[in-house]
Amino acid sequence: MDERPRILIVDDDPSMTRTTALILKHKGYTVDTAKDGPAALAQVREAAFDVILMDIKMPLMDGVETYKRIKAARPGTAVIMMTAYAVEDLVAEALHEGACGVIYKPLDIERTLGLIEEVREQRRGAMVLVVDDDPGTCLTLRQILERKGYAVVTAPDGESAISLARTRQYDVILIDMKLPTLNGLETYLVIREANPQVVAIMMTAYRQEMADLVEAALDSSAYACLYKPLDVDELLELLEQIVRQKERKGADAV
Repeated sequence: MDERPRILIVDDDPSMTRTTALILKHKGYTVDTAKDGPAALAQVREAAFDVILMDIKMPLMDGVETYKRIKAARPGTAVIMMTAYAVEDLVAEALHEGACGVIYKPLDIERTLGLIEEVREQRRGAMVLVVDDDPGTCLTLRQILERKGYAVVTAPDGESAISLARTRQYDVILIDMKLPTLNGLETYLVIREANPQVVAIMMTAYRQEMADLVEAALDSSAYACLYKPLDVDELLELLEQIVRQKERKGADAV
């Protein structure tokens, strides 16, 4: 698995796209390109990107409309808009929709690199607690999430998770439904009693056997349930969505 941050450049100017891609690759990023909105959507549906650089003014579909459709396909996707034109109405609309920023052409490459890392930094440091009695699952999730910039702590059972959740507040807790002693629902309810704002994603490999417990967890405000074997892209999308929601709430509170 490629551990380098993955960037998608969406622009109908092949010269600009090629030059920017070469620079970003030289800086250590994995870079994909798309010549227009439909091509970008096709790529986004196939894979998750850490950051998308999106030209605002493109044929077929402008950057703002493309961004809206990307958000529907992959909520929480980080998009930075690019433009060489005075299209302030589209810029304002893009920022209103949740774009992470706007950079103007010709690109200031240091500014561009700084903004990419700033966007990635927003996810870095978010704390995730993984609760699963399978050491292999804990190790795999730790490796995947740490590569994406999350700080990860693991717990092998409900009692350990409850103890950890009492010592600090986690941004997201991933809880397996089938745990020794306390099951996932019981663990979640105890943690939620101490921290009503906790965001929990339940996990299980036993769709039918755990159906009632999953329903009870969702009825008790668990954020979602993922089924094993986990779809990593789906998990990352949910985490990004949760982080973005927390950022918006924090901004609204200021």
